[in-house]
Amino acid sequence: MNERILVVEDEPTIATGLRDDLELEGFNVEVVDDGIVALRRIFEGEFDLVLLDVMLPGKDGFDVCREVRLKGNHIPIIMLTAKGQEVDRVVGLEIGADDYVTKPFSRRELLARIKAVLRRGRENTKTGGIFSFADITVDFDRFEVSRRGEKIDLTAMEFKLLRVFLEHRGQVLTIDKLLLEAWGSNAVLTDRVIYTHVNNLRNKLEEDPRDPRFLIGVRGVGYRFDG
Repeated sequence: MNERILVVEDEPTIATGLRDDLELEGFNVEVVDDGIVALRRIFEGEFDLVLLDVMLPGKDGFDVCREVRLKGNHIPIIMLTAKGQEVDRVVGLEIGADDYVTKPFSRRELLARIKAVLRRGRENTKTGGIFSFADITVDFDRFEVSRRGEKIDLTAMEFKLLRVFLEHRGQVLTIDKLLLEAWGSNAVLTDRVIYTHVNNLRNKLEEDPRDPRFLIGVRGVGYRFDG
């Protein structure tokens, strides 16, 4: 396996348990207990995934995740949180986390989620390359979107959603399908979140967002990408 995981957890007992469990599964594991140190190691190290606690000294997990994504790093991140409220899950996913696990969690559940996120990452790598529609170019290898050479700034979540649309060109995607493909099976979000992100993409990609050419709404079903 040999995949490298950075565990960011300041509770020694939990950190030690995570290290032991993951090493038993064949992962190479490094543990840090501070958000500022975590940021440095993410940008210095060649990790395949980050397990990121929310409550940390230095910088909290939300700030770490947000800064990683703002700097264009798309390493898979699973948030570890003791909070079970929907707003905390939404915040984590909105700023670019790939999944979240609420404490206390079972070893079996955590390992399943890690393997699922790593698998999605490998599949996304396979579907890299450059896609074009109209005057817009999407470079999956560089995680860049541009119009006539001018960069279009997308959030990590908007980029994920655009990838789903491009991979299913011409297909009608239900809200549930979009939620599953872009946010993962563990996401508990309202339909309004999907609507908001699609509208944000329209505002950035469409010449006239009120009369879209690419992101077409199918009443009562979902959306179709016609680019």
